[in-house]
Amino acid sequence: MNPIILSILNLIRGQFGDVVSISNFDSTVILDKLIELQNSVGTLSNHDGPIAPAHVILLAAGVVIFLGVAGEAFFKKTGIPDVAFLMILGVIIGPVFGLIQPEAVISVVPYFAALALIIIMFDGGLNLDIKHVVKTVHFSITLAILGFILSVVIITLAAHFALGWLWLESILLGSIVGGSSSAIVFGLVRNIKISDDAKSMLSFESAVTDILATIIAFILFEAVLSGHFDLQTLEETLGRAIVVGLVLGFGVGIPWMYVSTKLGNAQHAYMLTLGVLFVLFFLANSFGESGALTALVFGLMIGNKRHLSKILKFKLPKIEMDDPTHNQLTFLVRSFFFVFVGLMASFGQIEYMVFGILATIAIYFGRSFIGKITLTKRFSKLDKAVTNSMIPRGLAAAVLATYPITLGLPNAEAYSQMVFFIILSSVIITTIGLGKSKKIPPPESVEGGFVKPTDDSDEGSVKEVQTETSNNFQKESIEGGFVKPTDDSQRE
Repeated sequence: MNPIILSILNLIRGQFGDVVSISNFDSTVILDKLIELQNSVGTLSNHDGPIAPAHVILLAAGVVIFLGVAGEAFFKKTGIPDVAFLMILGVIIGPVFGLIQPEAVISVVPYFAALALIIIMFDGGLNLDIKHVVKTVHFSITLAILGFILSVVIITLAAHFALGWLWLESILLGSIVGGSSSAIVFGLVRNIKISDDAKSMLSFESAVTDILATIIAFILFEAVLSGHFDLQTLEETLGRAIVVGLVLGFGVGIPWMYVSTKLGNAQHAYMLTLGVLFVLFFLANSFGESGALTALVFGLMIGNKRHLSKILKFKLPKIEMDDPTHNQLTFLVRSFFFVFVGLMASFGQIEYMVFGILATIAIYFGRSFIGKITLTKRFSKLDKAVTNSMIPRGLAAAVLATYPITLGLPNAEAYSQMVFFIILSSVIITTIGLGKSKKIPPPESVEGGFVKPTDDSDEGSVKEVQTETSNNFQKESIEGGFVKPTDDSQRE
């Protein structure tokens, strides 16, 4: 039921009824229409189960797909991510109109979260260049660890002193929202014209923070329940998860590249790879890893087939990064995931909304400080601006925020309320930051930035560079025996 809409209709109906009783004109037809509209809204909101009828859900799914496609096109034109629009749509479908009730959302959280996690992390690995990852891994790890620690400290202090929470509960909240969302970052960097090193750095950083948030949060769940926190347990669990993720990712990824060469012409080669990915997720969870690192490394192996083929000396699987099946599946998972985040929104006390917004602003300024002390001169001004703005929270935070309710922790409902506003405000801040980055001129290469040259001088310089590069290439090609002369003067 949506009490707000029904109350408005009741008010309109009551006021209109008074007018009818006072005036002499016949308005029974209009009054009947108002009653019918009220009953229709009541029917949508008061359906028997926690989920609306199938045809209504299919309508909502169609709107989600339409907004997902339109949002991607809108992002390519303006640089503004579609994440906020999809989250707001989820709020409209869920909390506003009540087509899907909170209990139905919470019941499917583990299943949808697992699917979204492995598909998005696998897609991220496919689109990472292993050479750039190796070149920027120290920047990624530094950004991830310092950024995660600073975010946890900010949220912990704010929750303890502003909300009066216990230290352990405050640290748990900080851990839930401590890292940037790989689900959002992977999609953003793919369509931003920053350097390849910056793309790899931001993508790998977000994957690391997702893993950190998941592992540390689950350790803290047990700590809050038991009232005791053990640092040694944290170190052992984190180390085991990293080892398991790397061993499974490399140990299965490399052999599967060889096996799949025998299945190169198979009709369902991609689906077989997807099946292996699901089995890897099961094994990772069985050995104490969330499956995120395993899926990332497995995708990294398959996505870098050309580079690895020179080392491993055999043909690699015919699973391209632009495989249409994989692209469509990733699009569906990402689009429905952000709507899913909106469905989980809970609007309660006003101080939780204020807390989420102010905490996100503090995280943004902390991120800017971390970026200044971490990034060297090898990164352009545009790379640094985009890095400082990349603070979106998403999949890990949204899923982890539901566990306090299922575990019966203190202040359980407050987690989901604050986390939703942190996610939404972080996405908005990231959107604004990327919009400002469009004003920064590109670095050395025209292909390295948002802005293309528009004046004649810039265009002239670009043409000169291209002409010089082309002439040098032709000269080197002829001297190296790659290109045969074609005109008469060259033959002579």
